[in-house]
Amino acid sequence: MEHTFTVLRDMSRSSSFEEIITGTATFDVGDVPSEPRIDVVELGKDELRDLARDPEVQAVAPVMPTSLIRPVADDEAGEGVGESDTGQSTWGVAAVGADTSGRTGAGVVVAVLDTGIDNTHPAFQGVALTEMDFTGSGSGDVQGHGTHVAGTIFGRDVDGTRIGVAPGVPTALIGKVLGDDGSGDSDMLFRGMQWAIQEGAQVLSMSLGFDFPGLVKRLTDRGWPVELATSAALEGYRANLRMFDAIMRLNQSQAAFTSGCVVVAAAGNESKRQINPDFEIAVSLPAAADGIASTGALGQSANGLVVAPFSNTFPQVAAPGVGVISAQTGGGLRSLNGTSMATPHVAGVAALWWEEVAASPLPSTAATVSAKLLAAADTTALAPDVDVADRGVGLVRAP
Repeated sequence: MEHTFTVLRDMSRSSSFEEIITGTATFDVGDVPSEPRIDVVELGKDELRDLARDPEVQAVAPVMPTSLIRPVADDEAGEGVGESDTGQSTWGVAAVGADTSGRTGAGVVVAVLDTGIDNTHPAFQGVALTEMDFTGSGSGDVQGHGTHVAGTIFGRDVDGTRIGVAPGVPTALIGKVLGDDGSGDSDMLFRGMQWAIQEGAQVLSMSLGFDFPGLVKRLTDRGWPVELATSAALEGYRANLRMFDAIMRLNQSQAAFTSGCVVVAAAGNESKRQINPDFEIAVSLPAAADGIASTGALGQSANGLVVAPFSNTFPQVAAPGVGVISAQTGGGLRSLNGTSMATPHVAGVAALWWEEVAASPLPSTAATVSAKLLAAADTTALAPDVDVADRGVGLVRAP
């Protein structure tokens, strides 16, 4: 039986190796390694084994379903819901210090992989938007999720309210990797990542996750026994984790010749601490991969910022994710809750740090920006009893 797989190839490996051993290799200081290539193929078990021996192949993973990390209802989001924003900035923009920062994200290229964008919204006037649809459902944002996320990263002021952490970002790459129903697959996501990085994204934001239960259901609907379907889904999840790790390694190797890209992803909303304090789910894909800034969600309380009850545990950093006001499809603003809402705060702060680093004597690379992002994280605004495992290094802060 054949199945559909994503294949990641490093096109520089086999040719370089062959040229080295034959003595025909020539290297220049300015040489840039070949871009990685992603293919989708139908493979049987024997073909899969043979492919794994190919020196070009860095990873092979079955295509898995993905979905947006759906916002959490107010009654499940814990403290901070419904608290009005005061002044001219949303509480999230103020919490990360973007409203008092001297940086705006000027000159930085940001990519958002989500449900698309409402490019007519006033929040995006003056932003050069490049849209690419990987789903086949066409451009635009039926869900409104991607529009809200983009508004938090680089949205301009709406009716006197600052919603964007980095409103000076001039260029944004909008990859629609989730269809109009909010679902997609790993092939769409991997192709979106490849496109964004090749197009020069310096910050990449992903508020989505892998649908493990969805794959189990898909297989059982085909008549697979539950045990076999669960085993296959687990193997698929593990292989896709390796795929992400391989993509991030290739991204880091490209950074030796380009500036590189800071990748940020949502930790997930599967925890239910409001039911039981021990009901904590670990960070899920893609946030669980190496080199990705996994992001947990914070809400407001009388004692300081607290981890939202839905936020998955073991994130690398944390940001406002409860009662976040941003752009609404069709115009206006709305409030949403989720690690999806926390992630764009981190992406926006990363854009501010890119601008800061570019103006300094430091190497203008993703590694430098990531180091600054993590080193500047703050814990003083957090409530005293917040568990380090739930908030990572702390609340991201703007330069």
